[in-house]
Amino acid sequence: MSRSNTCVSVSTSLYGRYLTVGKWNSYDAGVNTTCKTCIGIAMSNKEVSVLGLGSMGIAIARLYLDQGYTVTVWNRTAEKADALVAKGAVRARSAAEAVRAARTAVMCVYDYRAAEAILAMDGVAAAMDGRLLVQLTTGSPRDALAAEAWAHRHGASHLEGAIQAAPDQMGQPDTPILMSGAQAAFREAEPLLKALGGGIVYLGEKASAAAAMDLATLSTIYGTLLGFMHGARIAEHEGFDVAEYGRVVAGIMPTFAAFLQHEGAVIQSGDFTVSQSPMRISVEATQRILQTAQEAGISTEFPAFAAGFFKRADAAGLGGEEIAALIKLLR
Repeated sequence: MSRSNTCVSVSTSLYGRYLTVGKWNSYDAGVNTTCKTCIGIAMSNKEVSVLGLGSMGIAIARLYLDQGYTVTVWNRTAEKADALVAKGAVRARSAAEAVRAARTAVMCVYDYRAAEAILAMDGVAAAMDGRLLVQLTTGSPRDALAAEAWAHRHGASHLEGAIQAAPDQMGQPDTPILMSGAQAAFREAEPLLKALGGGIVYLGEKASAAAAMDLATLSTIYGTLLGFMHGARIAEHEGFDVAEYGRVVAGIMPTFAAFLQHEGAVIQSGDFTVSQSPMRISVEATQRILQTAQEAGISTEFPAFAAGFFKRADAAGLGGEEIAALIKLLR
């Protein structure tokens, strides 16, 4: 393999055997290469660095180790890496060293303020040149756009992700992980991402898409959770097993999920002709929930909000439309 003004060298360094295509350079822990493309070629696609060893970061690093990756790990509190090092991980002495150790760095820390503090550490920005940063830290759409801009300024590719699972749910065929960013970067990182879960959803090149979708789905989850908690109070007041109530709710969730999928399609179409559930039914149902709470002497905060919202929809003339027409009150 040859071309003008390039060379091929094979060598061994702290991080193992690699092939470099580009100008003659020594490659060491400081990565003194002048060709960005060479960095990607130089490093095995079975190498990855993980920055941040909270519960999720540890789960991520373990999955990579279990699947035969060479894993370099770093955490502010170095002792958190002990168990991973015992399993074969390499402990980096600094965040910059961790970034230099592999083509791809996966970061998962508490929030974007913590992520920004790490990226501001000595040598990290310089080490990013030619790397791919997979940011799995929870943040806002604005955080994601700023992170992508930072990565590009320092010569790195960037992918934004949102893990929608607990640490002990990682690595399953249906583990949901939302991703967004440049398609080329996503294709490169896809094998690494699939090691973390089978439910990878690529939302396109807009960096903020994963964070925005994460917030949208969390809105559904928290809204459902509030309703579930109110239902638990009804169960307690009526004296039936709250655990049994939970089992009943779990049983109807697949049907409810299909219903929400239908309503999403209705909103997208813009046609609110009644197809599944007329608004007026829910106007009456939420009023009954509120009335029952008042009579039982339990909290009315949640049903009062829900009933009031549906009452507004009815007053706006939406009672004869599909329930998805509620979106009109939010626009």
